[in-house]
Amino acid sequence: MHLMVQQDGPDDYVIATGEQHSVREFVELALAEAGATLEFSGEGADEVGRIVAVDEAVLQAACGADSAAECDGGSGAPVFAPGSVVVRIDPRYFRPTEVETLLGDATKAQRQLDWRPTIRFPELVREMMREDLAQARRDGVLRAGGFEVREPRE
Repeated sequence: MHLMVQQDGPDDYVIATGEQHSVREFVELALAEAGATLEFSGEGADEVGRIVAVDEAVLQAACGADSAAECDGGSGAPVFAPGSVVVRIDPRYFRPTEVETLLGDATKAQRQLDWRPTIRFPELVREMMREDLAQARRDGVLRAGGFEVREPRE
């Protein structure tokens, strides 16, 4: 962003890795970061992702708790219960003119700004999950202290 605002005039740039990944890959990597293994079943809009296994040690380390049971964010419910559906397609998010594939092309940023991506997809997912898990830990501390925590996430 710093390189963009240092240019003589305004312009549009695409910042992207140039790698293509599916939502499925993202979800599988994200849940693996928290110790859960996912399996998909069904077809089309009826496809769902279920938890098939949980590595309690990875979950415990990911949420920074003394035990995996403490990783519930103060809800008292297991974070990942084998067999539970954690991914479902919601038709509200279908685009009117859905495209089969999306891929960012950062050629202009590379050429004009000498910019190159420095983080790969798995590392990006790991970083995002670590932040989400840290937020969940903070929310759990607040709930345990009797405070109300608003849920900005759907």
